[in-house]
Amino acid sequence: MTLQETLTTQIQKAVQSVFDLTIEKIEFQATRKDFEGDITMVVFPLVKALKGNPVEIGTKIGNYLVENVVEVAKFNVVGGFLNIVISDEYYVSFFNTIKGDDIFGFVVPTENEKSVMVEYSSPNTNKPLHLGHIRNNLLGYSVGEIIKASGKKVYKTQIINDRGIHICKSMLAWQKFGEGKTPESTGLKGDKLVGNFYVEFDKNYKKEISELIAQGKTEDEAKKLAPSILEAQDMLRKWEAGDDEVVALWKTMNQWVYDGFEQTYKNLGVRFDIPNYYESNTYLLGKEVVQIGLEKGVFEKDPDGSVWIDLTADGLDRKIVLRADGTSVYMTQDIGTAIQRVKDYPDVGGMVYTVGNEQDYHFKVLFLILKKLGFDWAEHLYHLSYGMVELPSGRMKSREGTVVDADDLMEEMTVTAKNISEELGKLDGYSDDEKAALYKIIGLGALKYYMLKVDPKKQMMFNPEESVDFNGNTGPFIQYTYARIQSILRKSNFDYKNTIVTNSVEIHEKEKELIKQVQLFPEIIQNAANNHSPALIANYTYDLVKEFNSFYQNVPILPEQDMEKKAFRVQLSNTVGNTIKNAFQLLGIQVPERM
Repeated sequence: MTLQETLTTQIQKAVQSVFDLTIEKIEFQATRKDFEGDITMVVFPLVKALKGNPVEIGTKIGNYLVENVVEVAKFNVVGGFLNIVISDEYYVSFFNTIKGDDIFGFVVPTENEKSVMVEYSSPNTNKPLHLGHIRNNLLGYSVGEIIKASGKKVYKTQIINDRGIHICKSMLAWQKFGEGKTPESTGLKGDKLVGNFYVEFDKNYKKEISELIAQGKTEDEAKKLAPSILEAQDMLRKWEAGDDEVVALWKTMNQWVYDGFEQTYKNLGVRFDIPNYYESNTYLLGKEVVQIGLEKGVFEKDPDGSVWIDLTADGLDRKIVLRADGTSVYMTQDIGTAIQRVKDYPDVGGMVYTVGNEQDYHFKVLFLILKKLGFDWAEHLYHLSYGMVELPSGRMKSREGTVVDADDLMEEMTVTAKNISEELGKLDGYSDDEKAALYKIIGLGALKYYMLKVDPKKQMMFNPEESVDFNGNTGPFIQYTYARIQSILRKSNFDYKNTIVTNSVEIHEKEKELIKQVQLFPEIIQNAANNHSPALIANYTYDLVKEFNSFYQNVPILPEQDMEKKAFRVQLSNTVGNTIKNAFQLLGIQVPERM
């Protein structure tokens, strides 16, 4: 039972005993720093029911708690707020129950717990992953880990957009300008090689448009009549018809891209739990569902044969789900894919889609259609909508080749970590291999933390240099504190884990504050899972680290002469270190043993 649950029960008893009244809800808040107390009860909501002065009500409840609840040491009342001081023994006792738990805060899923499928990344196979994909991958992967830590089984997956006109553009450019180049012959990652041809297509296409405009065509006419786009459209028709030559090239170039993606995912430290879904396999899914929807009256057919759903009564609009010629649209495909996923994994009870906020409306419609079709799991669908990432230099454009490549950015982060570390002289005495490994841990940690500490819904500016600062709310600052804790543990020179610390040991106010911060971790995990927000984990960890550094600066640890106090402080440091490590694990960030 948590402290709040204990106090809620006891305050209900107090009100029953003192005022002969039954109350359900008790409102708590953190005690303001300028008042003594560990937790504050808000008295105002009881004033009307108890027909009394808030100070008098608070005092009577406070007296009852001191007399009847061992956890409560004393209290004070300020206006309508009852500030409750919890005994040191309570905090030491709590700490003694969790100090040996290396995964404190994590909940193990129960046997019959419904699973959650988390989709992220979902790239196109015509270009490498870029900065926007990095935010997508980090958010999706982290949310998957957080939901898992909250006590649910998780399947992390992606759907790869491997078909369409954009894929044909890269293929056509390779045929025209590729001269048989391969990843092996060029030394380029396959996704970069294919991406270069996508850019090449666009350059050639723009040149053709300019020539047609010079011949008197309007811009719209030129875009439609340019030879390149006509050839790409013809190639797409051949692909859809199963043309052997086109399909063979499509398979070859896509495999180049998959191999490149796999390398990027590995470097970024993200992975998937189940096989990928491919749009080339799913684009026909959902067509049979349309007939079911028509029979249920969910969909309606227009005179031209197209099928629609009218969502105007729900504040949305009328949406097509099947064209007049019988071909499906993206919405149809997404309906079918969602249903297929539950068929493939019957224990799925909900899904999280990590997709940018430009698709907010699409997912409102998708979720509503699935609900109207009567799927119970449709009540547990969530669009993890996130804002665009920009750099100080501005926005990116794939077709023009001005995107920030994910691999290049990760390399840049490692170099930035190296430069800053060398300036600070933090790694003197390390071997070159140790330095290289650490630069990567620091650089990637900086990148991930900077991305994840921001609320997903917000647009963000990413500043590589700022993210690798060793001070402030950054990944390296937290990693450095973890390494400091490991140094304390290495220097402790006694069996601190098995040293008994009694609940009556005298503790410093800084130790008490640190335990209170650790105690919040399980609640933070649940809140982060419920809100699909890694930012809650990131900023909690920063607060924990600030609290530890304040403790470290004000309380002697290894110089302490009293062995019980010394053991308690080392044990507390170890628990904080574990909590930092576990929190960063949920963010996909490594922590170094030395730094």
